[in-house]
Amino acid sequence: MTDIPPDRRPSHLDFSLVPGFTGSPLDRVDAWRQDPAAITKALNDPRACLLRMEGLDPLLDADGALDWGHLAEAAWDAELALLGLIDGVPRFVALTPAVPHAARRSPALNGMLDRLEPAQAATYAAARSLIDWHARHRFCANCGTPTALYRAGWGRRCPACRAEHFPRTDPVVIMLAEHAGCVLVGRQRSWPTGRYSALAGFVEVGESIEEAVARELAEEAGVAATSVRYLVSQPWPFPSQLMVACIAPVADAALQIDQHELEDAFWATREDVRAALAAEPGARFIAPPPYAVAHTLFARWLAEQDG
Repeated sequence: MTDIPPDRRPSHLDFSLVPGFTGSPLDRVDAWRQDPAAITKALNDPRACLLRMEGLDPLLDADGALDWGHLAEAAWDAELALLGLIDGVPRFVALTPAVPHAARRSPALNGMLDRLEPAQAATYAAARSLIDWHARHRFCANCGTPTALYRAGWGRRCPACRAEHFPRTDPVVIMLAEHAGCVLVGRQRSWPTGRYSALAGFVEVGESIEEAVARELAEEAGVAATSVRYLVSQPWPFPSQLMVACIAPVADAALQIDQHELEDAFWATREDVRAALAAEPGARFIAPPPYAVAHTLFARWLAEQDG
């Protein structure tokens, strides 16, 4: 199911099945990015807003929503990126030259993501990924020269060799192996006690999504996919990935776990998944948080089974 802007979503949709970090109301106004006059007009718009951030974490207002201030709050030498328009108002974020490790989430951020409305979390995700990309791409990958802001913050250009660089996202497959009415769940050693999720891995160069799903299942759990079905995708801003969620029936339930990748894995029944999503006491495992696409993957698989 393709994500639908919040103001166009029909009331009958079950939004527990819509991935987190999607549905931002941002109009990205791509045409403005190569129009200096449009960018100048946006910067001089008295209504223009700056997303208040502390490093890579958002600041929230008294209502627990993203906090927007005036552009004058930015440091005098700050580079500003135009995120887009919300309700016709230009929205900017300041680009921080040095930020903490973008793949890590602070305990405070985890709490904020549990409270943020999905559309606001999606706007934050775009801003966070953009800040991180700029912080890691200050120099030209072609000749090493410091690069300059380009396309209203949606690119950097080298003044020496004129190479253009644009924000990238890394594709990651995340999948539920399915066999005899059960799905395979696994956990990494670094996760909180009891947390299990779908298996996942980066798509390698020269590889399709279907090939990546089959390879990762074989490498991590020793199971052979007989087919692969795409379900949904999600931008994941830690630091900047596109999670491609799939379901893959496998030929056999026998597991051969790669201990370097997984601490444990087991086949979960519908009842196991239902109890985990409901956070029932005594559930066999703790489900991923609702803003993670793995949660959506479990919920959609369960809805299909119940249907």
